[in-house]
Amino acid sequence: MTFDISKISIPKEPGIYLMKDSEGEIIYIGKAKNLKNRVKTYFLKNQNYKTQKLVSKIAGIEFLLTDNESEAFLLESNMIKRYRPIYNIELKDQQRYTYLRITDEKFPRLLVTRRTRQGDFIGRGKIFGPFTRGSSKLLTIGSLRKTFKVRICKTLPKKACLEYHLGNCDAPCEFTTAQKEYDENISNLESILKSKQQMKEFSLKLKKQMKEASKSQQFERAIEIRDTLERLGSINSGKKMETVRKSDEEFFGIKYDKHDAIVMTFRQTHGVIRDSEKFSFDLIGDNNFTNFLYQYYTTHEIPKTIVTSEEISDKISLQKALSDRIGFSVKIIHGDKGKRKEMIELILRNIALIQNKNAEPGLIELRDILKLPSVPRIIECFDISNHGDEYAVGSMARFVDAKPDKSGYRKFKIKTIGGRDDYAMINEIVGRRYLRLKKEKSEFPDLIVIDGGKGQLNAAVSALKDVGVEIPCISLAKENEEIFVPRRAKSIIITKNKDSIKILQYARDETHRFGVMYNRKLRKLN
Repeated sequence: MTFDISKISIPKEPGIYLMKDSEGEIIYIGKAKNLKNRVKTYFLKNQNYKTQKLVSKIAGIEFLLTDNESEAFLLESNMIKRYRPIYNIELKDQQRYTYLRITDEKFPRLLVTRRTRQGDFIGRGKIFGPFTRGSSKLLTIGSLRKTFKVRICKTLPKKACLEYHLGNCDAPCEFTTAQKEYDENISNLESILKSKQQMKEFSLKLKKQMKEASKSQQFERAIEIRDTLERLGSINSGKKMETVRKSDEEFFGIKYDKHDAIVMTFRQTHGVIRDSEKFSFDLIGDNNFTNFLYQYYTTHEIPKTIVTSEEISDKISLQKALSDRIGFSVKIIHGDKGKRKEMIELILRNIALIQNKNAEPGLIELRDILKLPSVPRIIECFDISNHGDEYAVGSMARFVDAKPDKSGYRKFKIKTIGGRDDYAMINEIVGRRYLRLKKEKSEFPDLIVIDGGKGQLNAAVSALKDVGVEIPCISLAKENEEIFVPRRAKSIIITKNKDSIKILQYARDETHRFGVMYNRKLRKLN
């Protein structure tokens, strides 16, 4: 039973919405500038198959308000990481990133922490990160402990241990002065983990103290500060947390399939491609290119310039959110000119290779010849079988990856048409088929093939329009093996040796055979 959206009060302010199933589990989290307007769209007609599946599982919706859309971006991202809803975009490589935890003990420790499968961090305390791959977490955490004199003992001893004598800890376990300084050290540690700018300010402060110690001939103190600065330098060079050379650019290409999208990224430094990754996500609700980019940059370095294969929605809000986080202006550019266009085209060619992987060559040919939005892995073909004026039936054969899927075959008794009117009969059976799939929220095919010419095609297209579904539809006329396409005057002829035409012929002939068998069976029964 579909959730009744009219029974809940939805705010009009910006914020996020949390969709829950019958067991109270969060299954989807989205953001909106106007929550009421956005949430209502889920319950309109003509949603894609996967969004319909999401809506069918909604049993409740909660709302969290924010002051603006930028805050909604951040809150949505954090909540997705925390709850990992099954229908949201999740970057599968997030586990490669390191987080640091300052414990909530009397004298806190600094530890590396991990996420559980549910997205929760292991252990209590304050979490900092992510630190991307490439940073040496062991070197970083060791330097931080020494710099800020953070204890490493699991249980606080009663007397100063070896770490005190090595100069790595001031022994708050024993000395009162060390206890007072310990809180200040932890506060400084937290500040530099939160912000690169605060790291710079803290380093400048130490340099000033080192000069003053040198002038007052406190050479041991000056050497100690110098060592601290060297450790901070190694941390800063090893730490990749949201820092980049401002000359870097990152390029993103996206291609859409029927239910999902594939994204590939190239990162370029000084004109040289130095990294590439690929991702995919389901096209459900607010799962779009903009949301992908925001999720991506919660665990990746933010560059000064982001180049995309298409204009993105909410570009200004995303630029502001990323700029606020990194501390300098971030621009998002549509790569449609010059060298940037060439790079985007290269990425899109690479994505095409991924999309075509394991697909029948003939199906790829069909996609390209017919200019279909995706490879037609699922094809449904319709035919009318007549025997005089009394016996007329409809048949449908279903092909998956260019092979018959006999469990998906369907036969139709003509219910509304008398006499011999192939056009009207095609209109009836196509309408019945896809009205039923729509009501059942079942998956539609990638391509519909009608046995016949322009008249049969127009009848089928009219039925699809009446039902309110959009599926690519063509007809195949047997006489000259002409392919007719809606809104195109001339037919398409594919040479006989092509795999693409052989697939269409096989589907057409199999549908005809199935319909003739059904027609004969009915006549025998009568």
